[in-house]
Amino acid sequence: MSNPVFLCPDLASDEVVLAGPEGRHAATVRRVRVGEELDLVDGRGTRCSGTVTATTRDTVAVAVRTRVLEPRPSPRITLVQALAKGDRGELAVELATEVGVDAVVPWRAERCVARWEGERGDKALERWRATAREAAKQSRRAWFPEVAPPLGTAEVAALPGTLLVLHEEATTPLTAVPLDDDCVGDLVLVVGPEGGIGDDELRVLLSGGGTAVRLGATVLRTSTAGAAAAAVVSARTGRW
Repeated sequence: MSNPVFLCPDLASDEVVLAGPEGRHAATVRRVRVGEELDLVDGRGTRCSGTVTATTRDTVAVAVRTRVLEPRPSPRITLVQALAKGDRGELAVELATEVGVDAVVPWRAERCVARWEGERGDKALERWRATAREAAKQSRRAWFPEVAPPLGTAEVAALPGTLLVLHEEATTPLTAVPLDDDCVGDLVLVVGPEGGIGDDELRVLLSGGGTAVRLGATVLRTSTAGAAAAAVVSARTGRW
């Protein structure tokens, strides 16, 4: 069984002390014990494996045995996720993070029921970021996905990379899209809202060089489509 993972921004020392919320979580929620093996990551590729040497109510001391910098997965996968009502957006981020996406971009699509405005929008963005952090730890990742501020449709169309727009009326299967020499830069997977992608939005996305693709015969929810698409391209590109 793999070691549990905890986030620690500074991994330069051979004796690391987890403190603050992460230390409290390790000590009082996970109840790690002296002698237990665990991994510490900084979210930027560094992974340290070590042994717990001491605990208090709010801290955990770890003696580092090994330290490695894991390479970034390639190609980089960005999920453009339309804002979703309730907790479906957070579920989309959680699943996509566990599958392995490298970045998440919230999308203010026309048919989004959810609206991120002012303080409410700031809190929603922080929930997505917190969800990504927790899911990255749960899935034992050393690289944590970046969650960007929300973008509009024109800004999404201008993102660099190979733009693949998931659309139920597309005729090209995602499994048939060339992902070798024809794949330029990042893979950008665009998932629309519950009401679907509007015709005008689709034209903007495709005019910017995007390709409309479909996953299969069934229509997935906005909360699950991104993870499914990321799994397909991860298997096809050798990330898995």
